[in-house]
Amino acid sequence: MTDVQRSDLRAQLEAERADLRSQLAELGVGAGAGAALTYDANFADSSQVTAEKGEAEALAATLQEQLDAVDAALGRMEAGTYGLCERCHQPIAPARLEAMPSATRCIQHASQP
Repeated sequence: MTDVQRSDLRAQLEAERADLRSQLAELGVGAGAGAALTYDANFADSSQVTAEKGEAEALAATLQEQLDAVDAALGRMEAGTYGLCERCHQPIAPARLEAMPSATRCIQHASQP
């Protein structure tokens, strides 16, 4: 991977991190690990509201997982291990990283547990 590609991927990851943080903030999730949704003290407890609360919490959990993956990828960039498969330690194809910058495995190992 060239320095230009690495720089482009870093910019893409940083933009994705900012977007995910913004989406979490819109849902009312506080900053930091283990942050949870916050609701107004007058938040009703009807079945409809409870269902919507559950959907919002599921979305927030998914967004947080994505944010954690992006943060981990940026950490690997700092550590100099970005772009290496965590299973075989071979370089991940640049096309795969362009499609999914937070990828931790090469295409051969992507579906393995």
